[in-house]
Amino acid sequence: MFLLLSAYNIGINMAAFKAALSLSSPSLTYAMSMLAKSYYVVLPALLLYMYFKKDMNVYSLALAGVIFFLISDTMKMLVREPRPCNTSEVLTTLNISKVACESTYAFPSNHATVLTGLTLFIGKYKYIRAAYIIWLIVVLFGRVYLLAHYLTDVIAGIAISLLVGYIIYRYRSRINALINSVLKRIIPPLAVER
Repeated sequence: MFLLLSAYNIGINMAAFKAALSLSSPSLTYAMSMLAKSYYVVLPALLLYMYFKKDMNVYSLALAGVIFFLISDTMKMLVREPRPCNTSEVLTTLNISKVACESTYAFPSNHATVLTGLTLFIGKYKYIRAAYIIWLIVVLFGRVYLLAHYLTDVIAGIAISLLVGYIIYRYRSRINALINSVLKRIIPPLAVER
């Protein structure tokens, strides 16, 4: 409830908007909008890469992504924080009349919650992990730049993701073995170890 009433009053949020918007341009806005949707390509490509590498962590990564999303979406429904782009106080303070805006809630950022913790599961792929982290930072910057989230929404999403991700990562061997054994029985072609 506190976040719902005063997220725009938190100084770091308005400072982040002002800093991000100082870079504003139509081409950057377009790029950030496209990058916000790029996980539709990046995540399946990552899963396929790990699957064809016969990396059992593909299972725990996929499960973590689903769990992150469920946690984030549940929290959004409970907190019901309006997106900054739908908050007149934010738009007035930033001297913006109207921006394109998603109609869902803001806290926590789904992008931050779902995508951040996945870095734990791709640690053995040094170059892919580095590229993924750079992509992630740009995507998360875009969420603030587009006024889709307060910086505190992004920070909360990162914290939730790393905390829950660590727990899943810690038990990944058991999770991977369980999912692989189930897949061997019901859909053998999807099992990494047959």
